[in-house]
Amino acid sequence: MIKGIRGVKDILPEETPRWRFIEETARRWAERCGFHEIRLPIFEATALFARSIGATTDIVEKEMYTFPDRDGTLLTLRPEGTAGTVRSFVEHNRGADPLPQKYYYLGPMFRHERPQAGRLRQFHQFGVEYFGTQDARADVEVMSLLWRFLSDLTLPDLTLEVNSLGTAADRAAYLPVLVAFLKGRTDRLCANCLRRIDTNPLRVLDCKVPECRAATDDAPRLTDHLSPEARTHFAEVLAGLTSLDIPYHLNARLVRGLDYYCLTAFEVTSSHLGAQNAVGAGGRYDGLVETLGGPHTPAIGFAAGLERISLMLPDTTQPVTVPSVYVASFGTDGAPAGIRVLDALRRAGLVAQTDYRSTTLKAHLRQADRARSRWAVLLGDDEVRRGSVIVRHMGTKAQAEVPFSEIPRHILAQLSHS
Repeated sequence: MIKGIRGVKDILPEETPRWRFIEETARRWAERCGFHEIRLPIFEATALFARSIGATTDIVEKEMYTFPDRDGTLLTLRPEGTAGTVRSFVEHNRGADPLPQKYYYLGPMFRHERPQAGRLRQFHQFGVEYFGTQDARADVEVMSLLWRFLSDLTLPDLTLEVNSLGTAADRAAYLPVLVAFLKGRTDRLCANCLRRIDTNPLRVLDCKVPECRAATDDAPRLTDHLSPEARTHFAEVLAGLTSLDIPYHLNARLVRGLDYYCLTAFEVTSSHLGAQNAVGAGGRYDGLVETLGGPHTPAIGFAAGLERISLMLPDTTQPVTVPSVYVASFGTDGAPAGIRVLDALRRAGLVAQTDYRSTTLKAHLRQADRARSRWAVLLGDDEVRRGSVIVRHMGTKAQAEVPFSEIPRHILAQLSHS
């Protein structure tokens, strides 16, 4: 028997209503905020991710699924959505549009990580990207969208963590200070952090190993090295969050794992997820469009992990389901007539189903119960001769005889009064 690949999960039919509920909530909030859906390719040229995410990041060095095309070009399954969105923005000259360019996406991403709860090798994200303004109000809008979306799902114990990564010049001035500090703590850092001192020292602050966190508790803070402009921008972001009554926590360790971030960085975390506690995260990336060949275009965005959201979604949060009708058609004339009834119900906008394997009324009603249908349409040879059916409410067992032409209208009327 061939089994699924490790770290890749089937989302079974009984799970998909939760996923649709999450996705529909995401779409609703994104579109309320003026974001428009973009659908991106599953794979891109490997150079796109190496140039945008950063050649020394863990994602590019260790986690990407990369393979050669037939002409030898290296392709990579997308590990995140921002780089592809920026590539599309540049390629299609979307910056020439006078309207703000605000996109959202939903779909699978791929990273070769050690599988654990909420972290898979194929995982799904809801993300947004806002191009064209460096105004701090755009940061607040994007962060509030993430917060409202997750809060609307009634996820438990959420915390919005915020930091500023400053400008490229701020980080260039800060990094030697940080590296000097880290080199004085090498005996207390893990092997991964020792490697990062020379390649990506900011990521040492984000290490989840308890010994490394203890060793860097008193590390110099990037926020103490911000330029006046970056400091003003960050103050405006925090003031905007306060004006919307969105609670936040300043986290000097929040540095994000991708090279393209600057200024505002943020995460929404939950204590219900263990060490990997981020539900959604993002930040500002004002230089990425230019890095990928476009004009200087400030931008900000976030991505939220749907697997983690699904794990946290309260059991009391029930997706809205449309009541279904089960057509119990049997007999020489009744069975083929059932197809016409199914079609009429579906064309009227109702969810209608049957089980063609069932040949008796008793078998059909058993299947209607299993399918949790609200109504059953009973249709045998006698009903065909009379030109009517019996519509039974599966909960109350109340039933009525209804002419063929009135079946959809009768059920819709009951639905409107329920």
